[in-house]
Amino acid sequence: MQLIDADTAQPGLTVIAKEQTQGKGQRGRQWKDAAGESLLMSIICCPDCPLDEQFIFNGAVAVAIAEVLTHLYEGWDVRIKWPNDIIINDKKAGGILIENVLRGSRWSYSIIGFGLNVAQNSFPAELPFATSLKIASRKSFSISEVFRLLRQNILKRACASLSVKEIMTEYNGFLYRKDCPQKFTDGSDEWVAVIKSAGSNGMLQVQLADGSILHYNHGVAQWKWE
Repeated sequence: MQLIDADTAQPGLTVIAKEQTQGKGQRGRQWKDAAGESLLMSIICCPDCPLDEQFIFNGAVAVAIAEVLTHLYEGWDVRIKWPNDIIINDKKAGGILIENVLRGSRWSYSIIGFGLNVAQNSFPAELPFATSLKIASRKSFSISEVFRLLRQNILKRACASLSVKEIMTEYNGFLYRKDCPQKFTDGSDEWVAVIKSAGSNGMLQVQLADGSILHYNHGVAQWKWE
């Protein structure tokens, strides 16, 4: 963001770190990592699409990541948990945070932040639904090689002309727990709904037990891990 503010940023410029001490997640949450065990990267892009297609851009990035991981190890079931988490074999392996820079009505830059657990052998008891590439495969992976593959595919996807229909079809193909009942909470009540699809506007379509269809904005209904 400092490079953008100084007008020295270039599309494709990528920053990586071995450790983050103030990592950010969705809605102000903290992203924690162990030094040298995670892939921590931020890529600067100049999206070639309208402002109202921000979720399409987000979807293209998520699909690009899921594609690489799917081909990296055949024993993984790689999914995208709406809207921005990367799931491997029912556990969270990574998260995406995209920050946009708008100048007037123009979408100038996107900073694609991505954290991926790579080499961790274990996680604290308070993170029972976390995993790493090593845990999920019992194999070791080169962080630099995983970075190279992911950066290449993210830039390929993010810099291409985005087809709304194509991207959303691919995104929903990776959608975690699609057509399955999932528990949600608003902080006080809990309920179960069947996940149907994610829309191009970023809303999640679900079906309640009475057959009614609802559309959730991110943050209004929280995912309940069990």
